[in-house]
Amino acid sequence: EMWRLVLAVLLFWTWTTSALVRVPLKQMRSLRTELRAVGLLDQVLKENHPDTYNRRYVQCFPPGLTSLSLGRSSEKIYNYMDAQFYGDISLGTPQQNFSVIFDTGSSDLWVPSFYCVSQACAGHKHFKAFESTSYNPDGHVFGIQYAMGHLMGVTAVDTLTIGNLTILNQKFGESVYEPGSVFVLTKFDGVLGLAYPSLGQIPGNPFFDNLMVQKKVDEAVFSFYLIFTNRTSTNGDNTEGELLIGGIDETLYSGPIHWVPVTVKGYWQLKMDRVDVQGMNSFCSNSCQAIVDTGSSLIGGPTHAILTLQQLIGATPTNIGEFLIDCARLSSLPQVTFVLGGAEFTLTSAHYVRRVTEMLADKVVCFSGFQAIDVDSSEGPLWILGDVFLREYYSVFDREHDRVGFATAVHPSEQ
Repeated sequence: EMWRLVLAVLLFWTWTTSALVRVPLKQMRSLRTELRAVGLLDQVLKENHPDTYNRRYVQCFPPGLTSLSLGRSSEKIYNYMDAQFYGDISLGTPQQNFSVIFDTGSSDLWVPSFYCVSQACAGHKHFKAFESTSYNPDGHVFGIQYAMGHLMGVTAVDTLTIGNLTILNQKFGESVYEPGSVFVLTKFDGVLGLAYPSLGQIPGNPFFDNLMVQKKVDEAVFSFYLIFTNRTSTNGDNTEGELLIGGIDETLYSGPIHWVPVTVKGYWQLKMDRVDVQGMNSFCSNSCQAIVDTGSSLIGGPTHAILTLQQLIGATPTNIGEFLIDCARLSSLPQVTFVLGGAEFTLTSAHYVRRVTEMLADKVVCFSGFQAIDVDSSEGPLWILGDVFLREYYSVFDREHDRVGFATAVHPSEQ
């Protein structure tokens, strides 16, 4: 009978200890793509960044010029213009469901309030505080400045549920004012930040810190597995990856995990050794700083470096600051390699070129997956490793050891 006792103890231990929580991630068309499809991209970019996207700068961009200033961004990197992956959470008792971007580039959790009157809130789910028996008002006013707009609201405390994980007394924001047209077309209702507390605009522990305090997971890690697809389901959503809270899934990557220590505990900020184009040491030769940002689809970097990189991959500017590539030339484009912690992470043109179907013209257009964005830090200008990079590399965010791990992602066709 000893084996029955051992089995019972093991079952009890498994039931009482924390379990891994898998959050399916869905792929959506980015806000940039949605705005382009309805002919509003030019208008929104000019309204929000008149200097950066001024036509006279871009049209005068000569082939050999690499020092042209296209404007600087002093905002934090709350840029969901190109975000493409979101998942589901619940707030309150009984549960109220929301779709959110799980964003390693910010720290706050917010969803639209029932009392939000902005046009952007009309097409999204609203949190109804009066229906939740576990709700507690907090009373603080918060504001978040985005690269493409801003929002304001009030803070509150309630129960947060993700999968089978329940987090008590979670501070979050109820958005009551989302001006402009930026959030009108987005699929997601709100944002759940996964960066360090120092980035937070809402007082109190962010989600993952609360998770650690309440000892809801055995390991203070979470992992992202992202897939891009050209398939479109009936409702336009596809389950294309997952966020794994509390562990690592070894079936989703191959080879070893290469660990890189966090240099500054705000963003998930790392030291990047250099960036090579086709084996040549082209950028960041004396090392630089990079952040790992699931809330941005593209790879960003300082303007002077990205403009040179666009030339090296044969990308030409449009009149609104995007860069086009001839789809017929993809096989001849160079590889771009990011060196982190001594390990090389290489992207081919199949990885860094975005193929977008233009609905109005019914044709495929190829855009560069690199963007110029100047964000300064105490350690120097930041590069941004967004989903274009993370689609190829399984990423592990380790709060216990303050490090990020990367391994080659195994895609469905390779399993």
